[in-house]
Amino acid sequence: MCNQTRYLIFFQYIGTKYSGAVKVPPHQLERQGVQDHLERKNDKPPFTEDILVQALNFHLKAEQISITRAYRVPDDFHARFRALSRTYVYRIGLGVSHPSELPLIERDMCWNLRHMELDVEAMSEAAAMLLGTHDFSSFRAVNSDMPFKNPVKTLDVARIQPGRAFVCEHFHREIPFWELTFQSRSFLYKQVRRMTGALVAVGQGSISLTQLKEIMEARDSLAYPQNLVAPARGLFLTRVDYRESGVDGRGKNNNKTAQSNSVSYIVVDFSFFPLESIIIELIHYGVTLSEL
Repeated sequence: MCNQTRYLIFFQYIGTKYSGAVKVPPHQLERQGVQDHLERKNDKPPFTEDILVQALNFHLKAEQISITRAYRVPDDFHARFRALSRTYVYRIGLGVSHPSELPLIERDMCWNLRHMELDVEAMSEAAAMLLGTHDFSSFRAVNSDMPFKNPVKTLDVARIQPGRAFVCEHFHREIPFWELTFQSRSFLYKQVRRMTGALVAVGQGSISLTQLKEIMEARDSLAYPQNLVAPARGLFLTRVDYRESGVDGRGKNNNKTAQSNSVSYIVVDFSFFPLESIIIELIHYGVTLSEL
């Protein structure tokens, strides 16, 4: 006999190694941010959140993945659909013609632009056009889920501000960084990268505000110039908010939220990365969940 408990797990990882979909037999795990049933045999009590975090990190220490927090949640909790908002940050480094000119820790962590010039005021005007509720069809990439996804989204935050290097004190030159921040309850496939690419194009003078408005009003993914899409390497998922009463599994009724803030960014390439890679690594090491 096994006790079954559902947990919501927050984690951070370097996304280049773990990007893309992973296929595994359906009986091993489900494709969502919560591993459905962490089983304990012989009527043992469920793992505490702290013990679970320590155990997972112990078996993942050789990987570029770190579990930051875990919450017990109700059996019907769904990591994607219960989220109140998601916040993405896109990092841009200026005056860098090739990634090899970046500090090692910055490679694959930002979009390097050759020129120093970027009209941030025009970009801010363009970002303001994206705020609110719109049909973002022009800013989504074509994929198999497209017919089933509502293109109308509400963008609550679209902001451009100066950023900073992860490590700058010991590098021989100073590189100016900018960060583009976007917040919404959910995003379309590659929406953030497409919005970022369009804003950068406005900042570089490649397209005008009028042209951006025309792209948006076309409501057609084919209206978006394909050479404008920002590369994946600068995109970070930095925060996911949940209402605490739906996270802790103890029936609290309050207005607090559980946030996925962490010291390091969560590198991600799409709206919510599942727990698959973590569990697959555990299976690879011959560790079953019931043994943790």
